[in-house]
Amino acid sequence: MVLITLTTDFGSIYPAAMKGVILSINPRATIVDITHNVPHADIRAGAFALYSVTPYFPKGTVHIAVVDPGVGTARNSIVISAGGHFFVGPDNGLLVPAASRLGYMQIRRITNFGLLGDVSATFHGRDVFARIGAYLSEGMSLEDVGETTLDYVHLDYGTVEVGYNFISGHIIYIDDFGNVITNIKASDAFKKFRIEEHVKVFGNSIPFLETYGYAGKGELLALIGSHDFLEIAVNESSAAKLLKIKCGDEVRIEKK
Repeated sequence: MVLITLTTDFGSIYPAAMKGVILSINPRATIVDITHNVPHADIRAGAFALYSVTPYFPKGTVHIAVVDPGVGTARNSIVISAGGHFFVGPDNGLLVPAASRLGYMQIRRITNFGLLGDVSATFHGRDVFARIGAYLSEGMSLEDVGETTLDYVHLDYGTVEVGYNFISGHIIYIDDFGNVITNIKASDAFKKFRIEEHVKVFGNSIPFLETYGYAGKGELLALIGSHDFLEIAVNESSAAKLLKIKCGDEVRIEKK
């Protein structure tokens, strides 16, 4: 079984065209949708979605990811090989956190245009990335993709400041439950805060707990999510709606 994952900000219609291209080339492929609901043009959120799930797929999986506000411009298209996985998408940083998490990265620019047909200026997900991903799933060698490059767009999750009695960072993802995921890793959070103590976030005093159910229904809490980042949540509700915050906003967690 050959696995191909898809991660995009395309919503409900356009992923079907990508799947049609993939299955026309490799009808044996199994396609897994990671998400098509990345906030539009939010490269960092797309990178986090990919980063969160790719380690749980087997070696040999091809990950196609498209959050591409620069589609049709001079930005490069790339394939990354890392940890036995392939990552296919635009060279805008989207693929890098997930790929680097799996190991050493080998990166090639997609320059073998003979593999492609007509290419729309606005839909490289269908005309470039789906095709290349499908060919890789069929066993095409990385060398056939194009030339090796060391010049690529890097992306990280931004700076975290660890102060005397606080940690500050940014919101990098809001999941379907409304949980607000920050770029503050567990290792940094535990430098300042202990489980069951209260912290101050967005003007609210909230407990730092192990899991959602230890807070009362409708109550705010902070915790370390399964992705190993600190998040702000509401038990059985949406922290994003309650706090009126969005991806990219700054967050400061203070000791009480």
